[in-house]
Amino acid sequence: MPVAFLVVSLIGMAFTLNAFRPLRLEVLSLPSFFAGWLTSELPLHHLVWEAIATIVFVALGALNGWPGWVGLAVTLLSWVGLVVLARRAFASGAVVDAALQHDLGITPPEGLPTPRQWKRLALPFRFREPGVEKVADLPYVDGAGPRQRLDIYRRSDHPTGAPVLFYIHGGGWIIGKKEEQGLPMMNHLAAQGWVCVTANYRLSPKVAFPEHLLDCKRALAWIHEHIAEYGGDPSRIAVSGGSAGGHLASLVALTAGRPELQPGFEDVDLSVRAAVPFYGVYDFTNRDKLYRKGRTRMFAKMIMKTTPEADPDLYRLASPMDQVREDAPPFLVIHGSNDSLVNVGEARRFVELLRARSAAPVVYAELPGTQHAFEVFRSIRAAEVVPRIEVFLRAVLGLGDVADPAREGESA
Repeated sequence: MPVAFLVVSLIGMAFTLNAFRPLRLEVLSLPSFFAGWLTSELPLHHLVWEAIATIVFVALGALNGWPGWVGLAVTLLSWVGLVVLARRAFASGAVVDAALQHDLGITPPEGLPTPRQWKRLALPFRFREPGVEKVADLPYVDGAGPRQRLDIYRRSDHPTGAPVLFYIHGGGWIIGKKEEQGLPMMNHLAAQGWVCVTANYRLSPKVAFPEHLLDCKRALAWIHEHIAEYGGDPSRIAVSGGSAGGHLASLVALTAGRPELQPGFEDVDLSVRAAVPFYGVYDFTNRDKLYRKGRTRMFAKMIMKTTPEADPDLYRLASPMDQVREDAPPFLVIHGSNDSLVNVGEARRFVELLRARSAAPVVYAELPGTQHAFEVFRSIRAAEVVPRIEVFLRAVLGLGDVADPAREGESA
């Protein structure tokens, strides 16, 4: 039993250490992500299971030999690390506040919700908000299949003239569903009176780029035409998404009016008023050599169906860095410094290019110690960051400050 306890303690410590410093080897990036994600974004849950395991092992005699005492020391050090990770997560709101102040000149109002609502933190995969309803599986093109449908989240009292958020899910352009991502943010905003839309799009390898983007634009065309029927204001649409969804959201925001990307609906207004990409992919060309050949091979085989040498123009079209323009809408770019799947250097370079060319505000929040997909569930960071996204959106859409902090405190 002492040896078994030591082994389990070392495994727990490995999870904690990986959360602090994820493995950067490309071949290990995916397991490093999952291990770091579940630890850095759920540190208190991780601490609880380690505490329960320790109590069980001690009760079974784990301290009857020196390996058990070493295991106990390792476990205590792991707990210290988990507390530090939790403190970092609680500080994420202050990081976004500083970015909003520095890049936009605004200070979030007092009374924003905090994540210190322990019942909510204890149930991170419970997303529904009181008074929010979902309208599911609306087709956004004629003859739509399951990958060309969208969901709408709105308050059950059916507000009218509400600002609109269009959220695009991630999944490496290969997997993912509209029911799986962006739920904390959409439910939060819907509870505040927004109308939120999330859509499926066709995935690789069945389709190649730009078909993913074209489906997102078709969904946006539907939003412009029909969202008023569901209480939304088509003149106040923002777009957001995470990972591959952050990539597509950025392209949606940067390529409005490009006829080759709107086949059959070239004359439809596809403009958006703001973009909030999370941990997005902004460069398919690997111009800064941030990745080895593995990602390039995956892009060529699965996503693009051609190589960058054979069709460099297509790779530039797929790269938001190459689509930056003077009339880009305001951007809030959010990325974690510990992202194992998308190098944070991409976000830094994308923001640099936006700031050099775009006339609109560009806010960049780099969250220390943060993994990919941190806001997919109600993590501490999601509870800290999501309300501040609304502050940004309200500012750039001209909606004023958050109207009802007390109500927000109930729904964070």
